[in-house]
Amino acid sequence: MSNLKNLHKLSAAGLLLSLGIIYGDIGTSPLYVFKAIVGDRTITSDLILGGLSCIFWTLTLQTTIKYVIITLRADNKGEGGILSLFSLVKKKAKWLVIPAMIGGSALLADGMITPPITVSAAIEGLRVLKGYEDIPTVPIVIIIISILFLVQQFGTSIIGKAFGPIMSVWFGMMAVLGSIYLVQLPEILKAVNPYYAYALLSANPNALFILGAVFLCTTGAEALYSDLGHCGRANIRISWIFVKTCLLLNYFGQGVWLWQHLGGSLGKTENPFYSIMPAEFRIFGICIATAAAVIASQAMISGSFTVISEAVRLNLWPKVKINYPSNQKGQLYVPSINILLWVGCIIVVLIFRESANMEGAYGLAINLTFLMTTILVAAYLKRKKFPNYIIAIFLSIYGIIELGFLVANMAKFMHGGWFTILLASMILSVMWAWSSARRIKNRFVKFVEIDSYYTILKELSDDQSVPKYASQLVYLTSANFNSEIESKIMYSILQKQPKRADVYWLVHVDVTDEPFTRDYKVDFLIPNKLIRIDFKLGFRVEQQINVFFRKVVEELVKNGEVDITSRYKSLNKHRIIGDFRFIVLEKVLSKSNVLTFVERFIMDYYFILKKFSLSEERGFGLDISFVTIERVPLIVSSQDDIGLTRL
Repeated sequence: MSNLKNLHKLSAAGLLLSLGIIYGDIGTSPLYVFKAIVGDRTITSDLILGGLSCIFWTLTLQTTIKYVIITLRADNKGEGGILSLFSLVKKKAKWLVIPAMIGGSALLADGMITPPITVSAAIEGLRVLKGYEDIPTVPIVIIIISILFLVQQFGTSIIGKAFGPIMSVWFGMMAVLGSIYLVQLPEILKAVNPYYAYALLSANPNALFILGAVFLCTTGAEALYSDLGHCGRANIRISWIFVKTCLLLNYFGQGVWLWQHLGGSLGKTENPFYSIMPAEFRIFGICIATAAAVIASQAMISGSFTVISEAVRLNLWPKVKINYPSNQKGQLYVPSINILLWVGCIIVVLIFRESANMEGAYGLAINLTFLMTTILVAAYLKRKKFPNYIIAIFLSIYGIIELGFLVANMAKFMHGGWFTILLASMILSVMWAWSSARRIKNRFVKFVEIDSYYTILKELSDDQSVPKYASQLVYLTSANFNSEIESKIMYSILQKQPKRADVYWLVHVDVTDEPFTRDYKVDFLIPNKLIRIDFKLGFRVEQQINVFFRKVVEELVKNGEVDITSRYKSLNKHRIIGDFRFIVLEKVLSKSNVLTFVERFIMDYYFILKKFSLSEERGFGLDISFVTIERVPLIVSSQDDIGLTRL
C-alpha cells in the first residue's frame, strides 16, 4: 500500500506509469487525425493552418482545461472515471443516473472501436514500404487483436511494466520526427492563432466533416480521468505537459510536410504520419506504432473491465464473473466482457476493413461520454458549493463545444456513426433494464417490523418438536434498517417448512459512494438468537460475503460475543463448531400481477438478462455447498377484484 501511495505522489516511477497506461489512445491519434482532416480534399494553406489551429485549441480547451485542470479535481478517494464521478453526486438528484448510464455505455462502445482503428492505422503503415503497397491488412489486424484479448485472462502486470518505456520511445520518436520538419518552416506555428480555426470552419463547405475529424485528436481524454486511481493527479498533470508537447510537435511536423505538397492530395496509401519518417526508418517506426497501438487498445480494454465492475456494484449491470489475475491494484478480468469486446472488434474490422472507413464510427460514442461527464462535473461543482456563475460558464463553454462536436460527428452517421450508436444503445438498454427492474422490484418488497417476531423466533429455536434445519441459519436481507425485515424472510422461516436454528443471522450489504470502504456493524437483536451484520463495502470492492462473514464470526467468537459450538450433545462435548447454512431468496415474476406494458417489458428483459448473469449466491461470493435457494413469487400487485361469485 505504501508503494501505491508513493506512485500517486509526483515521482519518476509515477510519471513513467502514467505514460504507459493513460496516453495510449490520445497518444496514437497522430496516426490518423491529419489523414482524416485532409481526406481526399486538395491540400491548401487554409486547410493546414485551420486544421492545426483546431487541433491545438481542442487539446487545450478539451483535454488540458476540462479534464486535466477541472475534472481531475473530482476524485473519489483517489479514484476517477464517469461512474466514480456519479457515485460522488448521485445523492444530488436521481436523474443523474441517466447521464452516468449514457456515458458508461458510450465508453464501452468506444472500447470496441479503439483497438480496430489504432491497430489498423499502425499496420497500414506497411503500405508505404516498397513492394507492400497492396498488402491485405485485415488478417494481420484480426490476429493482433485476437492475441491481445487472449492474453487478458493471464493479467497484464508483466507486460504492463514495459508499457511506460515503450510509450516514452513512442512520444520521443513523434517529437523528434515532427521537430525535423518544424524547423524547416517555423512560421507554421502561427496556426496557434484561433482565427485560423474560425476561418476554416466558417468558410469551408466541408466544415462539419473536418470538425468531426479534429475531434479524433482528443478521444483519449476520458482515460486521463478514468485512470486517476492508478497514477495520481500530480503525475497525470505533469506527464500531460510532456505528452501534449510531443503530440503538437508531431502534428505541426505533419503540417509542414503537407505545406510542401500544397495543391496536391493524399494518395490512397499516403499518410502524413508515416510520410515525415525517413524511408530507412519506416519499418522501425511501424513496429513502434504497432506496439503503441496495442498499448492503446490494452488501456481501453482495462478501462472497460473497470467500468463493468463498477456498474455491477452500483446495480447498473447484471452480476458477471470478475477475476483478479494478479495482485496489482486495478488489475481485473471480466471473461464475458472480454468475449463481447473481442467479437465487437472483429465485427468492426470485418465491416469497415480500413482505418479511414472506421473514422466515421470512431468519435461519436466518446463524444457522448464527454457531454455526460460535463453534466456530472457541473453537479459535482454544485455539490462543492462553487458559485452558480462559475458553473454556468463551465456548462455554457463545454456545452457549446461538445454539442458542436456532436453535430459534426452526427454528420458522419451514415459513414459508420450508426454502428457506434447501435452498440451504445444496446449496452444502454441493458443498464436501463437492469436498474429499472430493480426499482420496480424494490417498490413492491413488503417489510415488516422485526421486533413483533422476537417471541416466536425464540420459541421456534427452543422447540424440540421441530426438526433442526441448521445450527446457524443465515439470510441476506435488503432491509436498510435493523428494525425491519422482508415479509418473505419471515414466511420462509415460519411457514415454508419451519426452520429451527440455534442462531439466526441477517446479513445486509450496503454499497457506499466511496471506492474501497470495508466496514461492518453488528447488532444483537435477540442475544445469542438473532444477530444482524451490516457490511458497508465500496463500489470497487469485490463482494466476497462468504469470506467477510466468516471473518466477522471469527472476531465475535474471539471476543466471546457469540457461541457457535454445536448444541448437539455428542458434538458439543467435543467442542465441534455447528453447521452454517445460507438461504437465498430468488424472486420470480408471479402470474398474479397487474403490470403496465412498459413495466412488463422491463421485467421480461430483466429475467432474460438474469439467465445470462451470475446467480445471487455466486454474485455474493457464497460457497454454494452451504446455500439453499428458495424461489419466492414477486407479487407486484394483487388482483383484489377478480369477479368470483359464490353459488
